[in-house]
Amino acid sequence: MAAGRMEHEGLGQRLGRLLASLIGLAALAYVAGFVIFAAELDRRPPLDVPVADGIVALTGGEGRLNEAMKLLDDGKGARLLITGVHPEVKIAAIRSAVGGSTAKFDCCVDIGRQAENTIGNASETAEWVRAHRYHSIILVTSTYHMPRAALELRRAMPDVSITPFPVVQETLHLDGWWDFPGTTKLLASEYSKYLLTLAHARALLRSET
Repeated sequence: MAAGRMEHEGLGQRLGRLLASLIGLAALAYVAGFVIFAAELDRRPPLDVPVADGIVALTGGEGRLNEAMKLLDDGKGARLLITGVHPEVKIAAIRSAVGGSTAKFDCCVDIGRQAENTIGNASETAEWVRAHRYHSIILVTSTYHMPRAALELRRAMPDVSITPFPVVQETLHLDGWWDFPGTTKLLASEYSKYLLTLAHARALLRSET
């Protein structure tokens, strides 16, 4: 009986060491992936943006709407969708915040109020794209949010060409992020959400095949 108990305890210890090793490897993979994720984020918007059918701006980050309006004013798209606008925000407040041409805003900007998160942004954008029969869009969102946003929109609109236009906030310290706790926390949170989105997309793909 003593031998059996010792064998059982030995098996438990081996399983414990194996579990600890797996957790350590998972943590190492997460950290390595996070470092790559942070390193590959765009530090500046593209210099040459091709013309697309439409422009889509996701609310929630500094500078997104202003940059999207500049693209519209420059003729980079026929219309602009601002998706994720809170139901209580007035049109006049949005017009004042984005700047640019008032005439262009009044004729060519659509306000989406249904989306509450990135998945909702993708659904709202897909409906807008179908309604206008667009085949290409410029996606405007913060650089740290771009990987996840682009993944969600491409999943919702696999046949639509998406040109990313990442917006870099001055308060976001992408170079040397490890010295800035606020930036590190934001990037780690976004990376975790990106991994969940990626896993969900792959699970859906497997279920469809």
